[in-house]
Amino acid sequence: MGISNIVSVLLLLVLLSLSSNNIKGVKAFHHVYENLQSQSVESVDHLHRTAFHFQPPKHWINDPNGPVYYKGFYHLFYQYNTKGAVWGNIVWAHSVSKDLVNWEALEHALYPSKWFDIKGTWSGSITIVPGKGPVILYTGVNQNETQIQNYAIPKDPSDPYLRKWIKPDDNPLVMPDYTMNGSAFRDPTTAWFSKDGHWRTVVGSKRKHRGIAYIYRSRDFKHWVKAKHPVHSKESTGMWECPDFFPVSTTDFQNGLDLDYTGSNTKHVLKVSLDITRFEYYTVGKYDPKKEKYVPNGDTPDGWDGLRFDYGNFYASKTFFDYKKNRRILWGWANESDTVEDDISKGWAGLQVIPRTVLLDANKKQLVFWPIEEIESLRSNYVRMNNKNIKMGQRLEVKGITPAQADVEVTFNVGQCLEKAEEFDQSYTFKPLDLCKIKGSNVTGGVGPFGLITLATPDLEEYTPVFFRVFKDTSTDKPKVLMCSDARPSSLKQDRGPLKQDRMYKPSFAGFVDVDLSDGRISLRSLIDHSVVESFGALGKTVITSRVYPLKAVKGNAHLYVFNNGTQTVNIESLDAWSMEKPLQMMNNGAL
Repeated sequence: MGISNIVSVLLLLVLLSLSSNNIKGVKAFHHVYENLQSQSVESVDHLHRTAFHFQPPKHWINDPNGPVYYKGFYHLFYQYNTKGAVWGNIVWAHSVSKDLVNWEALEHALYPSKWFDIKGTWSGSITIVPGKGPVILYTGVNQNETQIQNYAIPKDPSDPYLRKWIKPDDNPLVMPDYTMNGSAFRDPTTAWFSKDGHWRTVVGSKRKHRGIAYIYRSRDFKHWVKAKHPVHSKESTGMWECPDFFPVSTTDFQNGLDLDYTGSNTKHVLKVSLDITRFEYYTVGKYDPKKEKYVPNGDTPDGWDGLRFDYGNFYASKTFFDYKKNRRILWGWANESDTVEDDISKGWAGLQVIPRTVLLDANKKQLVFWPIEEIESLRSNYVRMNNKNIKMGQRLEVKGITPAQADVEVTFNVGQCLEKAEEFDQSYTFKPLDLCKIKGSNVTGGVGPFGLITLATPDLEEYTPVFFRVFKDTSTDKPKVLMCSDARPSSLKQDRGPLKQDRMYKPSFAGFVDVDLSDGRISLRSLIDHSVVESFGALGKTVITSRVYPLKAVKGNAHLYVFNNGTQTVNIESLDAWSMEKPLQMMNNGAL
């Protein structure tokens, strides 16, 4: 083995160790606390519970499964522990909504009950099959811990609520063959119908350290055949969980596409969730339906350093096509970042981020994401700033709203001072999050750091800054923009002990923003909801979600500021901020 290969293997082993120790996850690399899986509390702690995000009244939630629009209702299925606030006892919970804001919980759709899923009803998707109605494809785990692909159908397809589901006895649909890893074969995607008369779906897997997306086809949605080759794979990426594969338009940047759309004006997106790193990445490329192969464009890395839907606490995401409004919508799971003991004592863990629209950016190299318009129905008290200059070291408070439960949009103008931006050192080998650690919100630069200080105390004992820093990239002679959401100063809470599970996870999440600053403008929007801050840079080119748990900057004691710690004055061209109300109905009858 060559030196480079030895180094690659050692790096992979190190990252495997870091991932399994530092980040709470699910499935193969999640922490299993068998003695805690069924430990519940009589009443939940509401201090850090969100007001307008989707989460059950109590217990653990993870992957969103098979969101779909059917007969006037949006349906969301999700992995849920019926008995406790850690992963375990997983069922497919089910809620419905008419507007993606107000939700009603129904009885669980799926739970382990038959030989083909007795050890688990794991993630999957829903496909509307003409003549049959909705069909769930999901991963079941049998007595031997083998992961197999099953289906379920509604007892009454005419019921818009889809209350009852049946798992037919002719399951499973697909079992791993002798060439495959039966313990790493899961999460079938929504299927699409092709011109050749076949349905197709993608299932995630791995072979040694290579991530794999297998493609299966069927004429009748029951008998499935694996394609000769994977639709795509990549070395040294590990298990590919929760794959998502969908088309985007290269000419219409306002509307989404259904899965079966074909045409020359399309590209495809392949997203995978990396079981090793607990991050996701995606590529944009071309899909050849005859060869059943996907080839990334090559504009961005195909691996751990690739583009992400969200550069923060975000995993196991799933998109669906909304026929009602002709758009593609993204759901994603944000896990807790506090300790397991905290989750047990407060009685709940996990939430779904605000649903986001998904479009191809006009540069055709990446996607852009934006909160669905329906969330704006929760806006109430409103304040505005216009044409305010912020000098070095200044911060302006945003008053007149509820800072712990808010929606704020701000446009900055730095056009007059770009020449003063600090040079981007080409010797930097840091990833964006490492650069953010070194050059945090209090480290003075030329143009930046500037942005928002969320969930803050007046003396900044606790605060979560979301900010930009502009560099001058001498290799391209263009600005290079770093966006950070830094949870390190977010809480005064002390760790419970020296072990990983006893310590809060307070990272400085970051990503570069591919933005044209020729007009000097860059925008930032943050949705703030007590223990979660979702931030959208440059109209959704870079998105970062952070989970935080302040002790003092909570509820009415939280403050919101705009700040600038760069040497150059930054102009607040406009700032619009709203208090956010609770939905009228959010799981009022509880997860059953």
